[in-house]
Amino acid sequence: MDVITFGETMVLFTPVTAGPLRFTSHFQKTIGGAESNVAIALSRLGHKVGWTSRLGKDEFGTYIRNYIRGEGVDTTGVVFDHSRPTGVFFKEQRPGKEPNILYYRKGSAASRMTPSDIPEAQIKEAKFLHLTGITPALSESCKETVHHAISIAKQNGVKVIFDPNLRLKLWSAEEAREALVPIVAQCDYILPGLEEGSILTGKTEPEDIASFFLENGSSFVVVKLGEKGAYFASEAEEAHVPGFPVTEIVDPIGAGDGFAAGFLSGLLRNWPVKEAVALGNKVGAYALSVAGDAEGYPNWEQIIKEKADAEVLR
Repeated sequence: MDVITFGETMVLFTPVTAGPLRFTSHFQKTIGGAESNVAIALSRLGHKVGWTSRLGKDEFGTYIRNYIRGEGVDTTGVVFDHSRPTGVFFKEQRPGKEPNILYYRKGSAASRMTPSDIPEAQIKEAKFLHLTGITPALSESCKETVHHAISIAKQNGVKVIFDPNLRLKLWSAEEAREALVPIVAQCDYILPGLEEGSILTGKTEPEDIASFFLENGSSFVVVKLGEKGAYFASEAEEAHVPGFPVTEIVDPIGAGDGFAAGFLSGLLRNWPVKEAVALGNKVGAYALSVAGDAEGYPNWEQIIKEKADAEVLR
């Protein structure tokens, strides 16, 4: 196993037309979840990856499990809950603005995850454990589960990569700081966006955000800067890596998860970290060009072909 991840994935309903949901009658159904996005993107890039969660024992839960499994992701650790439903959410399309996200996830099966739901054997054999700040925001038991997973990884020499992925609809900025800063201190790689890095650290510049996390226990920090690319820092080196131009942004959701997958793919291939960050930028850019969370992620053949075409044009 290259990477193991866990967290809540919900059924996503996206209207076929833009505008207020009260005027919408037709929706497209797919799935959405930061951790499963990363798992799917990594699988397409040729890696062995596992995703687990707690899903309702209902049609939506089966749909999510089958969808992710169909992408080549190991879902054997998934637990089906007979008493709690699978969460759902809606994406209200607003032309010229980011979509408005409406969650219906309170009391969901995933919010009842406990340490006993975690496949310890998969964590022990993985090279990386991937986590996000969404999971600890769901409930106290979910937060305990994250700490438990990190403990298992640390005991077995598994590197932990953490994306804060702040969701201020789930908790306040103060609650997020109180819960996430101690988690970050236990993780090896941190991937904050500029805004969420500022919320967690009180700093505004990427260099200062990275310094805060490095001084608090992390080994490597990448601050995502959107169209400007990313800034990374460790004790050994630091650099800005430019982003990839995107002619038309259809849907910004899922780009950060694509970055995490591309960056992890570079690390798994033992690339220099600057090249791994560049691959993260590239995979994240793919997500912007189509509607949906995971639909735009490339496969490895696409990456190789574009790289070969670029060499020819030089």
